Amino acid sequence: MDPSYTNLPTSHLLGSVPAVISDETKAPEIVVPEASLQIFPPNNGDRGRGYQSLGSANGGDEQQATSNWKGYFSISSYKEYFNVDTDVVLDRIKSSFYPIHGDFFGKINNNPDLYGMVWISTSLIFVIAALGNCATYLMHKRSDNSILWSFDVNYLNVAACAVYGYAVLTPAAFYFLLQYLGSTASLVRFWCMWGYSLFIFIPTAFLLLIPVEFLRWVIILIAGSASASFVALNLKSYIQGNDLTLLLVTSLVLQFALALFIKIWFFP
Repeated sequence: MDPSYTNLPTSHLLGSVPAVISDETKAPEIVVPEASLQIFPPNNGDRGRGYQSLGSANGGDEQQATSNWKGYFSISSYKEYFNVDTDVVLDRIKSSFYPIHGDFFGKINNNPDLYGMVWISTSLIFVIAALGNCATYLMHKRSDNSILWSFDVNYLNVAACAVYGYAVLTPAAFYFLLQYLGSTASLVRFWCMWGYSLFIFIPTAFLLLIPVEFLRWVIILIAGSASASFVALNLKSYIQGNDLTLLLVTSLVLQFALALFIKIWFFP
C-alpha cells in the first residue's frame, strides 16, 4: 500500500475516535441552579403566591393555626391533654379517694389531662341513669307488684345535663372568679381536678342499689363528704396565701349538693 494514504485525516469518518482536547481548551461547564420541588397544581385561591413549596405545606400552616384564636377550634390543640397512660389515670383516681393529702395539683402540674374528666363524667352519666332505673324497679317490686313498672329514659337526659353541666361550668366559674379577684388560676387544671372528684360517685351508685333507705343516705353522705373534701382541700392548697374562705365553702356546698341531687333524683 502506498504510504501516502496513511496521512489522510480520519476524524470525520464514522467510528473514528476524536482527538483528546487538553484542559486549557475545555468548554466551560454550565452550572444549573438547584431546583426546588413544588406542589402541583398551583394555589389558585391566592393569585400572588403561585406554586407552593413542599416545605411550607404542612408544618408552618399547622403552627400558625394553633397560635392564633382559631387554635381553640382545632382538635390538634387538645391532643396533649388526652396523652396520658392508664397508670397515670389510675394513680389520679386513687388520689381522689384520699382527700387528706391535698396535693392533687402538684401531681398534675406537669401534665394536666382532660381525658379523666370526659371519661369519668360520661361513665357516671350512664351508671346513674341505668342503676337509678334498677333502684326504682327494686323499690317498686318491694312495695307494690300490681302496678306495671316502665324504664324512664328521661334519667339519661337529666344525668347528662347535670353531670356535664357541673363538670364544665363549675370549674370555669371558679376560674373566672379567681381571675377577677387577681389570683392565678388554670382552667385546665380545674377541669382535671373536678373531673376526678366525680369518680367516687360511680362505685357509690352501685351501693345505692341496696333497697334500704337508711343505708342509702349513709352511703351518699359519706361519698359526698369525701368528694367535697377532695375539692376544697386541693383548692385551698392552690390558692394558699389568699383569704378566699368563701370560695372554699362554696366548693364544699356545690359538691355536696351534687351528691344529694344524685340520691334524690335517681335513687328516691
